[in-house]
Amino acid sequence: MSPQPQAAVGAPLSRVDGRLKVTGKALYAAEHDVDGAVHAVIVDASVGRGRITSLDAGDAEAHPGVLKVIHHRNAPKLPYRDNSGSNNPPGRRLRVFQDDRVLFHGQPVAVVVATTLEAAQHGASLVEVGYDAEQPSTDLHEATPDKPTNYARGDAEAGLRDAAVRLDLTYRTARNHHNPMEPHATIARWDGDKLTVWDKTQWVLGTQTELSTVFGLPMDSVRVISPFVGGAFGSGLRCWPHTIVAAVAARETGRPVKVVLSRRQQYFGTGFRPSYEYRLRVGSDRRGRLAAAVHEMDAETSSYETFSETIMPAGQMLYSMPDVSQAYRSVPLDVNTPIWMRGPGFATAAFVIESAMDELADRLGIDPIELRRRNEPSEDESNGLPFSTRRLRECYTVGAREFGWQRRSQRPRSRREGDWLIGMGVAVGAYETQRNQAQARVRLDADGTALVETAASDMGPGTYTSQTQVAADALGLTMRTVTFRLGDSLYPPTPPHGGSQTMASVGSAVLDGCDQVRRQAIKLAVEDRASPLYGADADDIVVRSGRLQVKNAPARGETYRSLLTRNKRSHLDALGSYAGAPSPARRSFYAYNATFAEVAVDATLGLVRVRRMLGVYDAGRIISPKLAESQAIGGIVGGIGTALLEHTVTDHRDGRIVNANLADYLVPVNADVPEVQAIYLDGEDREADPLGVKGLGEVVHVGVAPAIANAVFNATGHRVRELPITAEALL
Repeated sequence: MSPQPQAAVGAPLSRVDGRLKVTGKALYAAEHDVDGAVHAVIVDASVGRGRITSLDAGDAEAHPGVLKVIHHRNAPKLPYRDNSGSNNPPGRRLRVFQDDRVLFHGQPVAVVVATTLEAAQHGASLVEVGYDAEQPSTDLHEATPDKPTNYARGDAEAGLRDAAVRLDLTYRTARNHHNPMEPHATIARWDGDKLTVWDKTQWVLGTQTELSTVFGLPMDSVRVISPFVGGAFGSGLRCWPHTIVAAVAARETGRPVKVVLSRRQQYFGTGFRPSYEYRLRVGSDRRGRLAAAVHEMDAETSSYETFSETIMPAGQMLYSMPDVSQAYRSVPLDVNTPIWMRGPGFATAAFVIESAMDELADRLGIDPIELRRRNEPSEDESNGLPFSTRRLRECYTVGAREFGWQRRSQRPRSRREGDWLIGMGVAVGAYETQRNQAQARVRLDADGTALVETAASDMGPGTYTSQTQVAADALGLTMRTVTFRLGDSLYPPTPPHGGSQTMASVGSAVLDGCDQVRRQAIKLAVEDRASPLYGADADDIVVRSGRLQVKNAPARGETYRSLLTRNKRSHLDALGSYAGAPSPARRSFYAYNATFAEVAVDATLGLVRVRRMLGVYDAGRIISPKLAESQAIGGIVGGIGTALLEHTVTDHRDGRIVNANLADYLVPVNADVPEVQAIYLDGEDREADPLGVKGLGEVVHVGVAPAIANAVFNATGHRVRELPITAEALL
C-alpha cells in the first residue's frame, strides 16, 4: 500500500492543548469539580523510626468543620493483595494506618477530614501523637549494604594489574527530588463498591491496579482519571500512600475526599532520585585504549522495599573494553522508597563514567573527544548484539563544529576573562530505547472527524500533540479534525508514561489503529460501484485532508464524508495495538547524545555560571521538532540543577529533611539558564518500532552534569567528584 503523505509528522507545530493550559481550562488532579468533595490533610510522623504509643484526636475532632480523624486505631483493615507486577519494587509496601510502626520521618500516621481546607489544616495541627522513638539509619555512608548484584566479563582485576595507566576514583551524588510545579493530589469518590479517583499519575493503569489490590476490588470497579499532569519527571510512576489515604477517607466519611500534598510533604510523600557512592577503577594503555574497569555502586533504598534502577548498563556498553566487573549494592535506610527520576540510572552512571574519561584524557594528554573515538565499540559488548543505530561519532563531529570545540584549551585554568576562569567540557549520554505493549481505539466518524483514545499520560512532553500528528497523517486528516484523548483507565491500556517509551509504544498502537481504519475506508471505496475509486488498486490510494485519491491521479477520489454517508455508515473503527520489543532481541537499541558545556568560574568566590550548552542527539525520527527542542531545553536545565544546585539535606539525628521547600532546595531559575542549543540528527530507526523513534525525553538529561563538571575542571584545574558542585568545593 502506498505510504501516506506526511504533513503533520516532522512539522514544528504548537501544542494542541496549549490554549487550554494558558487559559487555565486544563484541569489538573486537584481542580476537578467533584460534587460534595471535602478536604483532608495528612498528619506526618515526627520521628524517623519507632512506634506510635499514643494518639489523641479529641481536640481535632471537636474543631468546627472536622468530620473525622482516621488513624491506625480506627482505620479499616485493608487486604493489600500482592501487586508485584506493577511499578512497586520488591518488598512489603507501606500499609497506611494498618499498624503502629513508623518506618520514616513524615510517614502518614493520621488524616483529618473536614468541610474546608482550613479546618482540615488546623485540625491536623491539633492531633497529638506520642512515640517510642528509635535512632533512624539515614546515612548512606554508615549503613550496611545488601548483597550485590553482579556483572562480569573477562577478568577485570587482572586487566587492571596489566594496564599501563590506572585510575582509582570515588564519586558521590546527592539525593534529588523531582519538585514538579503541580503537587501530587488525589480526589477519591465511592459509588457503592465502585471507586473513582482523579489523580496525578504517569500511569493510570498502575494506579488502578494498586487501588484494586489494596482494597480487594475487581479492576473494573476502579476508575482512574488523569487528563493533565503538571510535571512529574518520574514522581508519578507509582501510586503513593496519599492516594490510598484519600480513598480510605472517602469510604469512611461517605463523601468525596480531596488530598493535596504540601510542598514539604512532596519530599517524603513521594519518591526521589537516590544518592550514590560510586567507586570506579579504570585502566588503559598509554594511547588511551581502555583495558578494564571495576564499578562498585552503593545506592540508598528504603528499609521496607528494595528500589533499584538501571545504572549498570552504561558501564557495560558505552565504551569498548574486554574486562568489566560491576557490583551494585542497595543500602536499606529508614527513608521512604526512591523512584525513577529523569534519565534514571544512566544519568548517575554518566556522571561517573564521563568524569573518569575526562580524568583519563587529562592524564594522557589526549583530547577528550579523541579519547572517546578511540574507544567506540563496534557492537554492544554486554550481549554481543549489533547496535541498531549508533551515531556518536557524528554527534562528536557536529557538536565540536557547532560549539567551537577547537577554541578549548587543553591545559586547565589557562583561559581567563577578568575575574572569570573559562572552561569547556563534553560528555556522552545514552538511554535505552524502551518499548512495551499498548493499544489505542480509533474511530472515524461520517462527518470526516476522528477520535483516538488511549490510557496514556502527558506530564509535559506533548503526548496530546505528537499522537495527534501521527493519527492525522495515518488517517490523512488535518490536525484540527483529529481529537486525541488520554488519561482514563476506561481507555485501552498503555505502559507507564516514563522511560521514553510513550512515543514508540503508544504511537505505534495509534499508527496501527489509524492504518486499519484508513484501509477499511479504502476497501469500502474500491468495492463501492458508486465511488469514483471503484475498481482502483487499493495499494495506489492515499488520503489527503480527508479525501481518498489515487496517488498518481489525484483528480480521481472522494472524501471520507461522502463515502461513509453514501454507505450509511455512521463511523469506522478499529483497535490498534503494538506488541512491544521483539524477544529475543536481535539488536541493541539506545538513543545517544554528545553534550557540550562552557562555564565561567569566579576565581575568587568559586561561583559557577554555565554560559553555553549544546546537545547533539541520535534519537531516531523526530515526530515533533518543536516539542523535541522543548524536551532538550528541559533536560539540560534539569541537568544544570543536578550539577550545581540540587541536594536534599537530611538531619541524621531524626531523619527529617531539612530543606523540604523551594527556598532551600535549589533548582535552576531563569538567571541560571544559559544559551541552549539542541541538534537532532536526521534519521530513523525502523528496527526499533514502526515509527522509527528511539525516545528522547530521558536521554536529553543524561550527560549534562558530567559535561558541566568537566568544563569546571577545564576552567579551574580542580576536579570535583561530588554533586552538586558547590562554591565551597572550588575554594
